[in-house]
Amino acid sequence: MEVLDVLAGLAKTGRLGPVSIGADWNDVTAALGEPWEIGTMSRRRKWPKLFAYGDLELSVCRCRKVSLICVQTWRDTVELPPSVTGGTAEFPAGFRYADVVSALDRAGCAWEPYAPLTFGDQCSLATIPSGAHFTFVVPEDEEPELNILGLPGDGHDCSARTADRTTE
Repeated sequence: MEVLDVLAGLAKTGRLGPVSIGADWNDVTAALGEPWEIGTMSRRRKWPKLFAYGDLELSVCRCRKVSLICVQTWRDTVELPPSVTGGTAEFPAGFRYADVVSALDRAGCAWEPYAPLTFGDQCSLATIPSGAHFTFVVPEDEEPELNILGLPGDGHDCSARTADRTTE
C-alpha cells in the first residue's frame, strides 16, 4: 500500500487502524503494542503524555483517551505501524503538494486551503471529513513538501481532571 493512500484514508475517516481521536488507549496498545513514550506535553503536569509508533505521534489524556494525532513527514523516511499500512513499516518521505492532493482526490476526500496555517514559508490544507491538516514547507523556487499531518482534538474536557489530582 502507498503511504499517501494511508494518509489520505486517515484524513478521510479520522482513523488509522485502532487510532482515532477519543480512542481508548488500552485498545490502541492492545492492537499496536507498547509505544515509545516521548514525554509530557507540559513541564508542570504528568498528563497529557506524548507517545509514538515511529512517526505516528499520539497525545493521550490522563483518562487514557487519544486527544491528538499527528504523523511527522519531514524526515527522510516515514515509519508507521505495519498493522495499519498493510505490512510495510517504513516509506520514503518527500511528499509534494500535488501528490498529496492527488491521493486525497483518489480517496474521495474533500479538502480546501487552510489559511490559518498558511503564511511565510509554509502552506496548509484541511480535509472536510475529519478536519485533518496537511502542512507543507515551501522551499524557495520549489513545490511545497509535506511536513506534518495532524488531526485536531475534539475539545475533550477530561472527566478524570477532578477525579484524581494525584495523576497531575
